[in-house]
Amino acid sequence: MRFSATALGLVALLGLAACESSVDRQRAAICRRVVPALAPPDTSLKLLRVATGATYDEVRVDYAVSGRPGQAARQRWVACGFGPGAELLSLATEGGPVNGASLYLLRHYYLDTPEAAAADPGAGTR
Repeated sequence: MRFSATALGLVALLGLAACESSVDRQRAAICRRVVPALAPPDTSLKLLRVATGATYDEVRVDYAVSGRPGQAARQRWVACGFGPGAELLSLATEGGPVNGASLYLLRHYYLDTPEAAAADPGAGTR
C-alpha cells in the first residue's frame, strides 16, 4: 500500500511538472510574439535569448534589430510579466514600461492573431 501511494505521488508531481513546462512554453511564445510588434518597421529581428526574467513570473527576450544592410544591429530586450497561467499582465522594454492602454490593445488585437504567430521570431525553435 505504501509503495502505491508513493508511486501515485510521483506521478502527480510529474504531471504538475509537465503542466508547468507547458505554461513556460506558452509564456515564452507570447513574449516572443511581442517583439515584432515593438520593432520599428522595415527592420530585421534576430532572437538572442529567451529566459526567466527578474522574477519567476517574468520572461525576458533579448533580441537584435538591424535596419539597412551594413548598419550595426542594436540589442534590445522585452520583459513580460505574467499572472496565473499565461496571462500577460505587464510589459517593459529598455525604454521603460509599456502603458496599460498599449498593453491592452496588444493583448486583445494582436497577440492571438495568425499574423502574430507568423511573425514569431522563435517559431519552430526550442
